[in-house]
Amino acid sequence: MTRQLHNITLGAAVWMAIQLTVLPLGGAETPPPATETNKPTADNAAADNPAAEPQWESLFDGKTLKGWKTPQFGGEGKVEVKDGAIVMHRGDTMTGITYTGPVPTVNYELTFEGKRVEGVDFFCTTTFPVGKSHCSFVVGGWGGPVVGLSSVDHYDAADNETTRIKDFKLNQWYRIRIRVTEEKIECWIDDEKMVDLAYVRWEIEDGKKVKHERKISIRYECDLCRPLGIATWCTTGAVRDIRIRRLTQGPTPVTTAEPASSSDKK
Repeated sequence: MTRQLHNITLGAAVWMAIQLTVLPLGGAETPPPATETNKPTADNAAADNPAAEPQWESLFDGKTLKGWKTPQFGGEGKVEVKDGAIVMHRGDTMTGITYTGPVPTVNYELTFEGKRVEGVDFFCTTTFPVGKSHCSFVVGGWGGPVVGLSSVDHYDAADNETTRIKDFKLNQWYRIRIRVTEEKIECWIDDEKMVDLAYVRWEIEDGKKVKHERKISIRYECDLCRPLGIATWCTTGAVRDIRIRRLTQGPTPVTTAEPASSSDKK
C-alpha cells in the first residue's frame, strides 16, 4: 500500500512538472510572437469590429425630393422622381438638384449611379465641397466625352491635367464615386479611376515644411449647386442611390446649402 501511494504521488509530481513547462504561471497559453502574417492590422481591426468601418448615409429616399431643392438656373427643365430615380429633364441650359442638408467638407466619399437618358452633354456633373472651396466632377461634358475636374488653377475639365475622354452609352447606369481627403481628390466611374489629383503637397524649403495648394474652384454656372449638387447640360439625366460617408471618426467640418427661395421650392 505504501509503494502504491508513493507511485501515485510521484506520478502526480511528474504530471505537474510537465504542465508547468507548457503553461505560464497565469495558466493561459502564451500567444505566438507577432509576425508579418499575424500582427494586427487596420484591415483586421475593421473586420473584427464592423462599427469601425465608415457607414454610408443615404441622401435620397427613392420616392421624393425630400432633402433636395431644384435651383433656378434659367431655362432649366423639369425635375421629378420616377422609378426610384431623380430625373432631370433637358432644359435650355442646366437642370439640376442641390442637397439642403449638412455635408462634410473634407474626408468623405460620395457615390451614386447616373445615366444619360437623352442628349449629348453632361448628365450627372457633381459639385462638391473641398475644404472651404468647391469643385465639379464633369461627366460627359463638351459635347459628350469629356470627364475631369472644373476647375484646377482656373482651368476647367476640358483643359487641365484631369481631362479624360470616355464614351457614354444612352440609358446605361454608371457608378460615380468621389473621394475628398485633406490632400487629394479622387474620382471613379464604375471601377475605372478617372481623377487622382493631389491638390495639397508639402515640401521642405530652407529646412521648414511648407504647404503648397492648388487653386480649386467651380465655373459660375455651377454656383447654385453648392455645396453639393448634381446637374445636366441640355441633356436629360437620371441619378439614384445617392450616398455619402465620412472617412474619419469624430467631428468633421460641414457645410449647408443656402435656404431655398420661394422660386427654388417645387
